[in-house]
Order: sequence, then structure tokens, then C-alpha cells
Amino acid sequence: MSVGATALKVGTLEIAESREASSRRTWLHLLLRNRIGTVGAIIVLLVIVAAIFAPLLAPYDPADQQAARLLRPSGEHVLGTDELGRDTLSRIIYGARVSLQVGIIAIAVSLLLGGLLGISAGFYGGIVDNVLMRFVDILFAFPGLILAIVITGLLGPSSRNAMIAIGIIYAPAFARVIRGSVLSVQAEPYVEAARVAGVTNGRLVGRHIIPNIMAPMIVLITVYLSSAILAEASLSFLGLGTQPPEPSWGGMLNAARTYMEINPWMAIAPGLAIVIVVLGLNFLGDGLRDILDPRLRER
Repeated sequence: MSVGATALKVGTLEIAESREASSRRTWLHLLLRNRIGTVGAIIVLLVIVAAIFAPLLAPYDPADQQAARLLRPSGEHVLGTDELGRDTLSRIIYGARVSLQVGIIAIAVSLLLGGLLGISAGFYGGIVDNVLMRFVDILFAFPGLILAIVITGLLGPSSRNAMIAIGIIYAPAFARVIRGSVLSVQAEPYVEAARVAGVTNGRLVGRHIIPNIMAPMIVLITVYLSSAILAEASLSFLGLGTQPPEPSWGGMLNAARTYMEINPWMAIAPGLAIVIVVLGLNFLGDGLRDILDPRLRER
């Protein structure tokens, strides 16, 4: 390779690295400028840190029953204790693990199922599109929580079955959004050029379709992650999700019903935890939408 060619290659790499660094700075600037998105990101980050480092942050073992029952908040037990003498704050912290685990895996199931349906329907069109979208319409006809209750009732109450049920009920929403994004991308000139050049369907989907529908998918994931956490809490409240003695915010709310007059903090603490996490994820989704949508970003 000649000296000139080497210098040209080095210069090209430097320009590419400079553009990548500039792009990162732009995204960071946009995120910091978006106050709602920043607040949501901070809340989500704190919840993730609490879930990861729960053994270090929790003052007590969540299953420890050595304390007196139904204690009010105090210096020793910040949020009091439950009906079995377990520390409420410790169970809230460990419950973040359950909520995030169930929510993330359920949304992964929704993304997989909805992605397959949406990409297949949008890419192939015709009878494939009609059949798949009518199947999606049938799923949409059932109320989400009712369908989740039916699925968990048939499979049996457990956190694993709750993940499957929640993943199924949100898959149609992913399928519709992804199908619309695929139809939009397919109309772009570079996709037509790739078809004319003889690019195979698999390579066309992997190299041109999927990378260009990532923006709406990211926003959809953050928005429905909050819905999945709320659905998990609902199923656990009804006794169909995470089973005792594993700490779950919905299960804690269910246990607190009998003792609300004696110790209202048993219900207030897990209720606030659910509200804060759901709001944080919704704020983050709104911020990402504003950043990833070019029309909103220009405004």
C-alpha cells in the first residue's frame, strides 16, 4: 500500500471517529436538555442500582422475621415491618429485582413475538400481512389483564408464567408498531436499490430494515416496560404472579389490605415504589421519543 493510500485511510478513520464522538456528544446534550427524560433516566438508574446491589443496600434479610410485627416507621425500621415482622424497606428493595426481572423478560418475549409478526407482515405483505394482522386483531379484542389472568390461571401461578402471560398480551402492540415502521422503511430508495442489486431477503431485513426501525422500538420498549411492571404487580396482587415468600410489590399490597388501618405504611411503601418506577420509565420513554424523532428534535 502506498504512503498516499495509507494517509487517506488514516484520515478517513479519524474523520469517522470524530463524527462518532460528535454524535455521542449531541445525544448526551439532547438528553441532558430534556428535563423529563433526564429525570426518568435518573429514576430508572437508581432502581437498577438498588436491584443489583440489594444485598448491600437492604438493612435486613427480606425473609427475617425477628422484629416485632406491624411496627410503624422508626430509626431501626425506616418503613416499619409487616404482619410477619419482616422489614418493609428491605422487601421493597428486593422487590425491585423481581419487578425488573419480570418486566424485562416479559418485554423481551413481546419484542420477539411481536417483532416476528410485524416484520413478516410488513416485509412480505399480501396474504401474509392479512393473516398475521387478523391474528393480531383477535388478540387485541381481549382486555390485556383479563387475558393475562386466563393464561396464568391455565399455566399456574408463578413469576415465570407471569412473564409468559405479560409477554403475550403486549406482543400485538409491538407487532403493529413494527409493521408500520417496516412499511415506512421499505418505501425508502435505498431499500429499492438493494432489491435491484439482488440483495437476499435475509440480508435486506438484517442490514437495512431492522437497523432503521430501532428508534420506535426503543421507545416502545421503555413505555411497555412500565406497563409490564404494573401488570406483574396486578397479577401478584391477585395471587397469580410472584409467590410468597419472595418479595413482590404487588404481593406486598395484597398482604397489606387487612392491616391498612393498623399500619398504612405496609400499603403506602409498595404503592409508592410502583408509582415511582412507572413514572420514571414513562418519563424516559417520552425523553427518548423527543430525542429519536427528528421532527420533535428540530423543534
